[in-house]
Amino acid sequence: KGFFAKYGMTNVEVSKQANWASARDNVTIGSSGGGIDGGQWQMPMPHLISEGIITNGQKVPMYVLAQLNTQGNGIAIAGTHQGKGLQLDISNAADYIKGFQASQGRKFKAAHTFPNVNQDFWIRYWFAAGGVNPDTDIDLLAVPPAETVQGMRNGSMDAFSTGDPWPYRIVSDGIGHMAALTHQMWKFHPEEYLAIRADWVDQNPRATKALLKGLMEAQQWCDRPENRAELVQICAGRNYFNIPASVLTPPYEGKYEMGDGKQAFNDIKAGPLYWKDDIGSVSYPYKSHDLWFITESVRWGFLPQDYISNNGAKAKELINKVNREDIWKEAAKEAGVPDTDIPTSTSRGVEEFFDGIKFDAEKPEEYLKSLQIKKV
Repeated sequence: KGFFAKYGMTNVEVSKQANWASARDNVTIGSSGGGIDGGQWQMPMPHLISEGIITNGQKVPMYVLAQLNTQGNGIAIAGTHQGKGLQLDISNAADYIKGFQASQGRKFKAAHTFPNVNQDFWIRYWFAAGGVNPDTDIDLLAVPPAETVQGMRNGSMDAFSTGDPWPYRIVSDGIGHMAALTHQMWKFHPEEYLAIRADWVDQNPRATKALLKGLMEAQQWCDRPENRAELVQICAGRNYFNIPASVLTPPYEGKYEMGDGKQAFNDIKAGPLYWKDDIGSVSYPYKSHDLWFITESVRWGFLPQDYISNNGAKAKELINKVNREDIWKEAAKEAGVPDTDIPTSTSRGVEEFFDGIKFDAEKPEEYLKSLQIKKV
């Protein structure tokens, strides 16, 4: 669409990565070594890369510059479990899931696309809220989407934490049903982010803001319903999803068939949003959301507990290094974004989940204490 070029960035290359692991490895190398300088990330990958936790100890400082979108994910269930109560609240199905070893000779098996990040967290939260421990009661593992869907077809995979267009395809192709959309679990939740190597940003401050200005204009364009048909055509193309446009159209219209007798969604606010939602900004990277992802990392033993001790002091120190919401604000003001669209606080406030649990960024330890199933 030329949004980057409008702000003088005429040589931006959007390079589709094979998977999340490839993106991580390529940003570790950097463009000077044939890799990439930044891109789209699940959270808290930029923080983990900065700390060297998922890069074999090699610390590569990253800057989070913007949130790219909200929602657009869900929990899919294989068709063999139809009518077993696998829905948003699985409290009544917990015994069925936990009893799988005895009844089927194997544990209930669930998949996500990459460990210790968004899609892992969504399915962990969903299981735990229903009384199922994702570390001990089931087998939870990272599997590529195509392999997971094939496993759901042949009965070797039971659940899948996934993003569009898979929720639509799993139902429309008769593979299974949707237990829940992440929109139901945490309305207008943070999803994926733009993060770039800190060394590139520090060396190219004007170019960084030009990229952000182009991104912001693109996000506003994407959120206009009259542009969604064209957006679908672009995303369905060979350089991106490489699927028929008809598969992407329903999610971008907020239309989700759930299957298993559940009511369908027909609300554009239930699907992916890019610029604004009913709570606040989508594009602005709230530091309070970074803290939730780090707190969940502590919850499941992915990070040491000292990250959120002393009211999250260590986590907040890391977030203040990685999250560059200040650059976002500078770019927004220079681009003429109205003051009403520029948040005045780095916190979106107290967040509430579908099970009634609340997260207050001022009290991360209290949130952790309120959770029944955890590793700490």
